[in-house]
Amino acid sequence: MSSAEVVAPETFDIETGLAELIARGYQFVHPVDETGQVLAVVGVRVHDDVVDVVRLNAEDDVEATRMPGSEDNIFEPERWLWRRQGDGVSVLTEILALPDAC
Repeated sequence: MSSAEVVAPETFDIETGLAELIARGYQFVHPVDETGQVLAVVGVRVHDDVVDVVRLNAEDDVEATRMPGSEDNIFEPERWLWRRQGDGVSVLTEILALPDAC
């Protein structure tokens, strides 16, 4: 491979991406409203002095954030190292391509 060639990260569909997040140690919660409807699927992984949070509101509304482990509120961090919002396939592919330490 020449230096001009770029290796694209593996693309993950949502189901495969979620399975890979679980395999990497993410823990998930599913907040619900007063009628029991799931509001989002939220995954959290703490590792290497950072915290990764993935929130899936819908297949086309996903947010992922990597922040320092020192953040007090991981759902509304004051500082972050990496953040993406968009469709599930794009966001999951990007966060799964991140190295463990940032």
